[in-house]
Amino acid sequence: MLTIDKLREYGANVDEGLTRCMKNESFYIMLIGKAVEDKKLPLLEQQLREKDLSAAFETAHAMKGMYANLALTPLTKPVSEMTELLRSRTDTDYTALLEEAKAQYEKLCRIAAEDK
Repeated sequence: MLTIDKLREYGANVDEGLTRCMKNESFYIMLIGKAVEDKKLPLLEQQLREKDLSAAFETAHAMKGMYANLALTPLTKPVSEMTELLRSRTDTDYTALLEEAKAQYEKLCRIAAEDK
């Protein structure tokens, strides 16, 4: 189950996220749950594999906004780096950034699934 303490341990800037959610913890936790359910990461991986850099930029940009607004710092960092590279349609190896994003996403999913 997601808790504020578990999100802090994960590395989320909970105070910032709560501020954006009017200090409403249950609303913030609910939004984090929606982010866990989001399926954009596999889509981004596919778009990068297919070298569809324009579509990958749109997907990464949407993910960056979601993660940044929720102050999910461990996820925001690699996705932000990909977004900026994709903004200029940089054809490079995104493997390390993608793997970091996937690892952080999976870690968040494990936290969310605990004690359900």
